[in-house]
Amino acid sequence: MPSSMSIPNFIKITARCIQFISTKLTVLFAHKLFTSPFNFKTPDREKTMWQSAQKKRIKIITLNKEIDVLSYGYSTKKVLLIHGWSGRSTQLFTVADKLLEKGYMVISFDGPAHGKSEGKQTSMLDFLEAIKQINQEFGPFDSAIGHSFGGMALYNISNELNLKNFVTIGSGDKVSTIINRFIEDLNLKPKIATKLKQFYDKKWNRDVDNHASSELAKQIKIPILVVHDSIDGDVAVSCAVNIRQSLQKGSLLITQGLGHTKILRDKNTMSRVVEFITQNQ
Repeated sequence: MPSSMSIPNFIKITARCIQFISTKLTVLFAHKLFTSPFNFKTPDREKTMWQSAQKKRIKIITLNKEIDVLSYGYSTKKVLLIHGWSGRSTQLFTVADKLLEKGYMVISFDGPAHGKSEGKQTSMLDFLEAIKQINQEFGPFDSAIGHSFGGMALYNISNELNLKNFVTIGSGDKVSTIINRFIEDLNLKPKIATKLKQFYDKKWNRDVDNHASSELAKQIKIPILVVHDSIDGDVAVSCAVNIRQSLQKGSLLITQGLGHTKILRDKNTMSRVVEFITQNQ
């Protein structure tokens, strides 16, 4: 299945033209693209959640940026939803509705530089800072659900959230693999991917693959459900297998024919996600 987000041809052409001029400039151009999410119009199917939820704008102190937070329903039992790259707070509306039916309150948010939140560029570290502050202001949370990039964020921060369990859907694994795929989609030379990873290693003063989900999973002791579709065109299903093998209390659910984002709207899959959460309290 093709990727859920295609890079426009004019961007690919621009990137290749810059590549002829300078490797350094190409890396900087790729960096800007890699950290700049697309913002899509909210589909009608998500508007009921948006209209029914309470909205609050909070400032992430460490980032000096404001983000939008949704509170959906009311309960002492709370679940945090974390959308993926170029996603939004209402994207996991199907599972949010099912959680409400089971007596949970849902907290969701537009990540930095996503949806109605401030910023044009962002990173995993920004997301983690936002989640920390949301936990302080809206937590504690019983569970959390992360899609794609949001799943990777959960593996990075779950031990700070004191969760009883959590679920990841279509989560990526190694940052270097994501960089390689991105550079390949831009039709650039493999050496640009190598240089871009080196750029991030230096920028963040760490090996970015230390943030690999399968590595971080080894330290997590609570029950985790790893959900992935067999024909996910954005993240290979092998990522889910690698993550599951690293977990102490992991379960693996492989769906068939739903891809990377349609899986979020599959009622049967989302029912199984909620069932996992309720059974592991």
